[in-house]
Amino acid sequence: MFRRVVRASKFRHVFGQALKNDQCYDDIRVSRVTWDSSFCAVNPKFVAIIIEASGGGAFLVLPLNKSGRIDKAYPTVCGHTGPVLDIDWCPHNDQVIASGSEDCTVMVWQIPENGLVTGLSEPVVVLEGHSKRVGIITWHPTARNVLLSAGCDNLIIIWNVGTGEAMIQLEEMHPDVIFSACWNRNGSLICTACKDKTIRVIDPRKEEIVGEKEKAHDGARPMRAIFLADGNVFTTGFSRMSERQLALWNPQAMDEAISVHEMDTSNGVLLPFYDPDTNVVYLCGKGDSSIRYFEITDEAPFVHYLNTFTTKEPQRGMGYMPKRGLDVNKCEIARFYKLHERKCEPIIMTVPRKSDLFQDDLYPDTAGPDCAIEAEDWFEGKNGEPILISLKNGYVPGKNRDLKVVKKNILDNKLSKNAEKRGPANKSASPTPSRKNEAKLDEVLKEIKSLKDLVSSQEKRIIQLEEQMSKIAI
Repeated sequence: MFRRVVRASKFRHVFGQALKNDQCYDDIRVSRVTWDSSFCAVNPKFVAIIIEASGGGAFLVLPLNKSGRIDKAYPTVCGHTGPVLDIDWCPHNDQVIASGSEDCTVMVWQIPENGLVTGLSEPVVVLEGHSKRVGIITWHPTARNVLLSAGCDNLIIIWNVGTGEAMIQLEEMHPDVIFSACWNRNGSLICTACKDKTIRVIDPRKEEIVGEKEKAHDGARPMRAIFLADGNVFTTGFSRMSERQLALWNPQAMDEAISVHEMDTSNGVLLPFYDPDTNVVYLCGKGDSSIRYFEITDEAPFVHYLNTFTTKEPQRGMGYMPKRGLDVNKCEIARFYKLHERKCEPIIMTVPRKSDLFQDDLYPDTAGPDCAIEAEDWFEGKNGEPILISLKNGYVPGKNRDLKVVKKNILDNKLSKNAEKRGPANKSASPTPSRKNEAKLDEVLKEIKSLKDLVSSQEKRIIQLEEQMSKIAI
């Protein structure tokens, strides 16, 4: 009849530790723009931070080992004409990063192997299609070169970066500003949080809403929604009394939440970061000085509070390292890059273990850098599960291939559309235009010939005149 007071979990004793000053990135002017994005993106090679920039928008890209004081003259990525609002590293190429800006464009950049030596102002491709600022950028988790962008025009566009085309436009689904957009594990669905307080689960290729919940959180402040590995949706928001809440939803039955938790009355938006391998969600509030973490399981109350890591200074933004960038020898299960006003501070989360051996339970196979399918296959309706890799011997980065963009000729599209419009009745009439073209070509050739003759006769005349002039001079 013993009552279990404390729930057993291997993540109960996770402890966070901020790295020393010499391992931080100092003297960085972090962006002051009023937009609720994380302002920082990290991968196993680089950390990218949106910064204050005069005359446009810019962000820094630093190799992970370049800690210490960053020179004011350090080169930046600076092609946008308005402040940068969101950045995201490509999961399949550690040297490719996308950025969205107030100038209504999305740009995709290729960073050199060893980082920037000079300022980068020429993107690989500029994606234009939004009529207002672009605040959300997120890459497809399993298909190469598929990118989602959401703007303040309440429009979601899914791009094929390899051709620079807007393939899918989700219009009239969101009546107000979109606060967040997230792919599910295999990238077949997206979930969005909108200012109208509705959470939507959307099938982007069918362009239909497959599940929605109005007033998921009653408060007026921004919400966030992310997919979990099992297909459920995790949301953060505010109650009517302005208390911060988190909730868990089943997309097939969104009438009632699986679980709702009240947290506190702070007013910072909670940014959720999720580890699908361990089912741990980390919540970083903008303006908070803490990171809370929760484990999500199949048993009630489903969302279990684990612990809180607290520092002295509030965070302006936060970057989250993918699993393959962690140090498995130190039992590191998460690493954050916390933005202060003038610096970026790495924070590592560790599970204390006595053994030096590889901990299989902490590091199940995780999503690797290889894509499961190509963009064209995904747009045709195929899905691919993430290709998993083992971290037993640590992650060794492979060679990244350069991003090449092959833009389709717009004229070809127009010609093919015109051909489609011409029905079978018109097809029989097609030889006549070709005869007309031949007649025109003959005319042009005759004209060219007559012009050539004229030029040669004039040349002869000039020579004769020159000879006469030379005789008169003598």
